[in-house]
Amino acid sequence: MRYFDIEMNDLQNRLIDMAALVQEMIRAATQELVREESKKQFDTVVFHLEKEVNVQEIVIDEKCLKLIALNQPVGIDLRFITSAMRINSDLERMGDEAVNISKMTSCLLKYPEFIPPIGISKMVEIVQGMVMDCIKAFNTNDAELALSVLAKDSEVDDLRDGILDNIKNLMIEFSDINAIRKAVDLIFITKSIERLGDHATNISEDIVFMVHGKDVRHIGIG
Repeated sequence: MRYFDIEMNDLQNRLIDMAALVQEMIRAATQELVREESKKQFDTVVFHLEKEVNVQEIVIDEKCLKLIALNQPVGIDLRFITSAMRINSDLERMGDEAVNISKMTSCLLKYPEFIPPIGISKMVEIVQGMVMDCIKAFNTNDAELALSVLAKDSEVDDLRDGILDNIKNLMIEFSDINAIRKAVDLIFITKSIERLGDHATNISEDIVFMVHGKDVRHIGIG
C-alpha cells in the first residue's frame, strides 16, 4: 500500500474516532434533559471530551493540509480531503453545542420542578439519529444514507418551531422571574439541538459531494 493511501486511511479513522467522541458528548449532554438518567455527572463528561475533540480538530486539519501540500491530490482524493476538513469543523462545532446544552441544562436542574417541554425528547431522538447516520454514511461512503439525513432536517425545524411556541406561551402564562429564566434557557437549548441537526446536514452534504462530486447545498430535499 502506498504511503499516501496509508495516510488517507489514517485521516478517515481519525475523523471516525473524533465523531465517536462527539456522539458521546451529545448523548451525555442530552441524557439529563430528557430524563434518561438522573444522577450522572454528565457535565464533567462533556467538558472532558471537549478537550479531546479540540485537540483532534487541530491534528486533523494539519494532516489534511499536509496531504494536499505534499501529494497535490486530484479527483476523488482531493474531494475526500477537502470534505474531511469541512466535516472536521462541523464535528468540532457539534462538540461546542453539546457543551452549550450541558451548561444550560445544569442551570435548569437548579429548579426541582423542571419538566422538559413537549417535543424536546423527540427532537433529541431525531437529531441523534441524524448524527449517527451521517457518521455511518461517511464511514461507508453511502451517499444514499447521507441524503436520508438531509430529508430529516425539516422535521427537526418543525419540532423546534412547536417547542419555541410552547415556551413562549409558558412565558406569557407564568410571568415570574424564575419561569422566564427557565424559558430563556430552554430556548437556547432548543436552538442548540437544532444546530446539531444543521451540522449533521452539512456533513451529509459533504459526503454526497465526496462520493459523487455533486453539490447539493441549498437544494430542497424531500
